[in-house]
Amino acid sequence: MSTKLSDYDYDLPPEQIAQTPVEPRDASRLLVLDRASGTLAHRHFPEIWEYLRPGDVLVFNQTRVIPARLHGIKADSGGQVELLLLHKENEQEWRALVGGRRVGVGTRLRFTTYDGEPLDAEVTAAGERSERTVRFEQPLEPLLERLGEVPLPPYIHEPLQDAERYQTVYAREPGSAAAPTAGLHFTPDLLVELLAQGIEMAYCTLHIGLDTFQPVTEDDPTQHKMHSERATLRAEDALIINRAKLAGKRVIAVGTTSVRTLETAALRSAGITGDPYLDEGKICAWRPVTAIDESTDLFIRPGYRWRVVDAMITNFHLPRSTLLMLVSAFAGREPVLNAYAVARDEGYRFYSFGDAMLIY
Repeated sequence: MSTKLSDYDYDLPPEQIAQTPVEPRDASRLLVLDRASGTLAHRHFPEIWEYLRPGDVLVFNQTRVIPARLHGIKADSGGQVELLLLHKENEQEWRALVGGRRVGVGTRLRFTTYDGEPLDAEVTAAGERSERTVRFEQPLEPLLERLGEVPLPPYIHEPLQDAERYQTVYAREPGSAAAPTAGLHFTPDLLVELLAQGIEMAYCTLHIGLDTFQPVTEDDPTQHKMHSERATLRAEDALIINRAKLAGKRVIAVGTTSVRTLETAALRSAGITGDPYLDEGKICAWRPVTAIDESTDLFIRPGYRWRVVDAMITNFHLPRSTLLMLVSAFAGREPVLNAYAVARDEGYRFYSFGDAMLIY
């Protein structure tokens, strides 16, 4: 089991970082990794049904990306400022990443909607690095559609022609600063086909925030501090999942955010609220999930004991990232890095708008 950050590194030609989504959504490729044998199969995403069985449950994160990037100025000097909204504290206060020079506590900010309505704000608290708490003079959410833009990851340089292509087709709950990109491959038609084949579906919500943009910098990844993100699993969805597990069916998480929500819900079912790596002897091999609505800072890395997730659908993740460590915890570091090397050599597209993996 590796505890060195450098062991989660790999090389990728820049031209394989997908800059635009494929059309249609499910035209992406699918690399299938069988954990038991270590074998790989090259498929296309609509063929995922061949690996699913009646009674299996797909669990989707139904969060919706908000127009979280705001451009403004400092009221006193006119200096340019950019905010990336991360978390709503209350109707008028938000946690945000701030781009701009000397934006400290007490700095007054000014924004203007696309139709000319002004909105002032003030920085009220400073967090780590560029994180700030910003208080707006009035509730922000009613103005967001006229004020902000949907943020794209920094490695995407092409403008997005249709903002809905950075939303899943089942996105319902506004609140994310980034999309749960594993779900971008599903079309309404594919979802209907899967339902017709007896595949069950459940939903959770995890609003993606700071850790999407927070790199791991410690040489020992166990020292990395995960920031909390809000996770919700409703009772009716927990029931679907638990019935499937008791019937011997599989729970398949669509994306790493669904993974973290489900595993958090299983830990809470076991009464574990502290470090899960210290509680290995206290629970059985799997746990039912319980309904939750709380912040989670669960950091899944090699050595983690899985409670509920049997398979996952995921995209290809950045080197040295917590997401690559999560996938390595599920399938093994060497098999995952081998799969990434094969995908690179076979011309797969990587990251948010890239191709997908099924790991089972």
